[in-house]
Amino acid sequence: MAPPAGDIARGIWPRPGEVFRLLAPTPGRAEITTRIAVICALTALVTSIVTTPWAAISAYVVFFMIRPDRVTSIVLSIAMLLLVTVVLGLIIVIAIFCMDDPLWRVVWMVVLSVSLLFLTSASKLRPVGAILAMIVGYGLDELGIAPVGELATRALLYAWLMVAIPVGVVIVVNLVMGPSPRKLACQALARRLRLAAQHLGQAGANRTALTACLREGSQQIATWLRLSKVEGSTSSADLAALQQAVASTTAILMAVDLAASEPKARLPVSVATPVIEALQAMAGMLEQGGYPVDIELTLPAGVTLPPLANAVAAELQSAIAHFAVVEGKPAQAEAPPPKARGGFFLPDARTNPAHLRYALKTTAAAMFCYLLYMQLDWSGIHTCFITCYVVSLSSAAETVEKLTLRIAGCLVGAALGIATLVWVLPAMTSITELMALMFVGMWLSAWVAQGSPRIAYAGFQIAFAFLLCVLQGAAPAFDLTIARDRIIGILLGNVVVYLMFTRVWPVSIAGQADVALAALLRQWEAVTRAVRTGQRRTLAAQAMAQQGALEANVALLRYEPAWVRPVPEWIAQRRRALTELEALEGPLFLIAERAPGDAAVQTRLRSAAERAGVSGLATDSGSIATPDTMRDALLALVDERLARIAREVPDAVSKESLTHAPA
Repeated sequence: MAPPAGDIARGIWPRPGEVFRLLAPTPGRAEITTRIAVICALTALVTSIVTTPWAAISAYVVFFMIRPDRVTSIVLSIAMLLLVTVVLGLIIVIAIFCMDDPLWRVVWMVVLSVSLLFLTSASKLRPVGAILAMIVGYGLDELGIAPVGELATRALLYAWLMVAIPVGVVIVVNLVMGPSPRKLACQALARRLRLAAQHLGQAGANRTALTACLREGSQQIATWLRLSKVEGSTSSADLAALQQAVASTTAILMAVDLAASEPKARLPVSVATPVIEALQAMAGMLEQGGYPVDIELTLPAGVTLPPLANAVAAELQSAIAHFAVVEGKPAQAEAPPPKARGGFFLPDARTNPAHLRYALKTTAAAMFCYLLYMQLDWSGIHTCFITCYVVSLSSAAETVEKLTLRIAGCLVGAALGIATLVWVLPAMTSITELMALMFVGMWLSAWVAQGSPRIAYAGFQIAFAFLLCVLQGAAPAFDLTIARDRIIGILLGNVVVYLMFTRVWPVSIAGQADVALAALLRQWEAVTRAVRTGQRRTLAAQAMAQQGALEANVALLRYEPAWVRPVPEWIAQRRRALTELEALEGPLFLIAERAPGDAAVQTRLRSAAERAGVSGLATDSGSIATPDTMRDALLALVDERLARIAREVPDAVSKESLTHAPA
């Protein structure tokens, strides 16, 4: 559901109860946390044996390489090593022209920073562009400090080794203890089926977990299945069956969600019991690595159900009976048109000034920090330069959220690191004890980093600050000024970025939210018109994930200063649109399953789009469905929900306007 007005009013810091909820165990969290801790401990061992500098960075980059499955982790680590190799080669070439001239070195840093950051914003380089800009800039800075060329060359070689060591450890550990993509996909499907069974069997159960599961979508599971085919653990036939199982699971969750949210749609015990037993048995098969076929689900005869409950029962029976049954290939006329492949640059790369402004703002902040610590001759606070690239994002809300998490994580990690430096490290006498310390510290950091996006980045910063304090080189060291300088640098960088992104060309996340809302409405329109069952269910899962992402974007508005945040009326309108779409999604999906292209559904979608100020939906009326008591009951439920929202929204708008008057 859309975030209430109170979420924006209460500020950026979560309440203690929310923090404990965000730190609670989730499926797979302990496994990946333990894997990260083991890799970091082994990396510390190797760097101590080889006596390479920057041991802390070697351990820290592990956090960027590890993913839940072993295939992605290994591929990503190899790709990172190749990328770093290319970047270091670029630095060597540029250093030939500017190593002995500080002015030209600064000029090259600015030019490369603006170029790479523009690509970060306007192209497919977005995931790594800012990090590349930071590496190039910091690498040129370090080369300028080196007194002779030989030392500079050796420093670059050590920089390559700094990444190569954790890459090697990541590959070995993931081959030994990393879970396969097939296993993760089957476990995820099994959890969803057990969750559906739980909500069918418990009247009035809390829907939070079920809603969160729907908002995740199925993209990650589909990716794992494709990777399992690449890995060789899944045959082509199994892949097709499991992909159909993913689509069927979406239909099951949608039907169960409607039953859990509407008393008139809840199944009686006599009907729910065989469904629950079938779902539990199917989950057990998936947990064993297989998948269910030829499922026989017989519902009791002679039980008269209300139309809504009958619609839920029919959907569940169909989805379970054909759970992993692959649909036949469509005729040539029915095949969907191929999607146009996008180029390297985004469509608005040349016309949207926001891309260049983002590059200029980030570069200006970074160069201010660079020139400041160079003029002060205080290289210990170089983390201010790094911070500018790490926390800068396209909107003010995203940037402020990230720098808030960076500050919180930095303070927690530094406190743990200093305490370890003072009371624990002096008592250690062997590398085994250091590895144990690394395991504990990295396990705690990784637990936070592998949690919700609301706290994940804080976990990265806890690890970074802790490592900078504890691993000051290949041998033990006890310099407290390092921790002090790093913290000062991070705080300074955060202040500079905050001022730059909230005062110079500030960008609200409202623009992204509007684009996402229009895309979400078009996605639901595609769901209602899709003829093929598998395609429709896949589109529905994508729509649910899009709504979850849009709700998260609207929630980020609380991070925006008053002079950047949109007016209260805009917030209230988007909240209403999200609430209406949530009211529509369950009934709309079940109607589309029975009658794709229903004209009544199209009419209600267009009305919701008009109230949200979104245009561009198809204007044709769709097909007229045959009389159907279940369809009529679902449409009546939609109208009832929309009428209730219409009665409640005026009060919400009034309260929002009073609470958030324009600054």
